[in-house]
Amino acid sequence: MALRMILTEGNPSLNKVSRPVTSFDDRLAVLLDDMKETMTHANGVGLAAPQVGILRRVVVVDLGEEIIELVNPRILEQSGEQDGPEGCLSVPERVGLVKRPNYVKLEAQDRHGDWYEYEGEELIARCFCHELEHLDGHLYTERAYQMMTQEEYEQMLKSQEEEEA
Repeated sequence: MALRMILTEGNPSLNKVSRPVTSFDDRLAVLLDDMKETMTHANGVGLAAPQVGILRRVVVVDLGEEIIELVNPRILEQSGEQDGPEGCLSVPERVGLVKRPNYVKLEAQDRHGDWYEYEGEELIARCFCHELEHLDGHLYTERAYQMMTQEEYEQMLKSQEEEEA
């Protein structure tokens, strides 16, 4: 396994549509293993292959108890609404407020090509939507209705805590 360089906003690869995976081989396994290691090392919750310069429909997501691999994922259902902060390993030191579905059900293949369904609510639903948008060449900054620096976001949280106290 190896750490891969995470591309940042402004890199044209982040705005390209990824191609479906058709070969479930050792190269895919190495990519998935490297992506897991890279995401964990960077303290991320999710990572899409375009973020490491590979234009394939591959995502890894940390569910807390396990890291799942999503190959050729697609959303089957979504419902509800949540409004909250998002960050991105490709948009360092910035946070945006984004509306997302509160529930998402998707299907994806694993590293062997077998299909599975996954469901998530709240943070996991947000992560699924965020990462799948990377596969279509989009960053969350396009959806955010407010962007702020990490410092501004922390100040906003502190102000909210003081108001609640």
